[in-house]
Amino acid sequence: MSLMLHQLSDPPLRLGLTQWSHPSWQHHFYPPGTRSGERLARYAEVFNTVEGNTTFYASPSPQTVANWAAATSDTFQFTFKFPKTITHQCQLRHAQDLTRDFIHLMAPLHDKIGQWTIQLPARFGPEGLPDLAAFLQSLPADIFIGVEVRHPAFFAKGEAEKALNRLLIAHHANRVIMDSRPVFAAKPDTPAVIDAQKKKPRVPVHAIATSNAPMVRFIGHPELADNSAFFDPWIPRLSQWIAAGKTPYLMIHTSDNDHAPALAAQLYQRLDLSTPLASVTRAAQSQQGALF
Repeated sequence: MSLMLHQLSDPPLRLGLTQWSHPSWQHHFYPPGTRSGERLARYAEVFNTVEGNTTFYASPSPQTVANWAAATSDTFQFTFKFPKTITHQCQLRHAQDLTRDFIHLMAPLHDKIGQWTIQLPARFGPEGLPDLAAFLQSLPADIFIGVEVRHPAFFAKGEAEKALNRLLIAHHANRVIMDSRPVFAAKPDTPAVIDAQKKKPRVPVHAIATSNAPMVRFIGHPELADNSAFFDPWIPRLSQWIAAGKTPYLMIHTSDNDHAPALAAQLYQRLDLSTPLASVTRAAQSQQGALF
């Protein structure tokens, strides 16, 4: 696979998936003969970022971190999540040692981490904003942060949401934007969709950029063609951010992620960007041929 957008030092858009390794991709995304240990390198030949969910559940070994660094080019950008021990168990309080240890563990990848993501639980409400402010203040000044909230008060367009947005702007932190409309529009007639609708947050889409790298998590409809109407509003918004000098992150999910590469390619093709991502286009064509 050839590289285009991935090789640029300053790409207009970071496009990626929620993982780089998926068993079903062996048949329609990875080149034939790809071994499990080679999947990140093959993924990084097509996409220029990835949502690193693995660190949310468990910290990797130092050797694993070194392997991830070796498998990717200098222009590839990870977006690793802080561990749930910090964000969910401690809810950002009294987590200085855990945070310091995690950042130190990931040191070989620091130059390749575009954003460190703070995913907060739904119970983290407005009363937690002082803890979020203190946590952001305690982080090294040279790292970039995305914050994902799920409490209803942060989507009510009231004082709580305004306070959150002001806080993020003050700390140059990006508000992670969840678009789960497509997956909730699907009929709950498969185990994957049923599971996704149970686990994914159903929150309004508030497309606000509080810093220079707004992240959109687009959770797709299982029928690829049904995603177009949901993605239409994102085309002018992403273009607007790019024109303003921002670098959006567009993270594509599907309920089981089997078809995520094809959906990412389908959506990317609809964006009017100056640099085409040809390898993603070929991935979509290959996957569509296998699926239909």
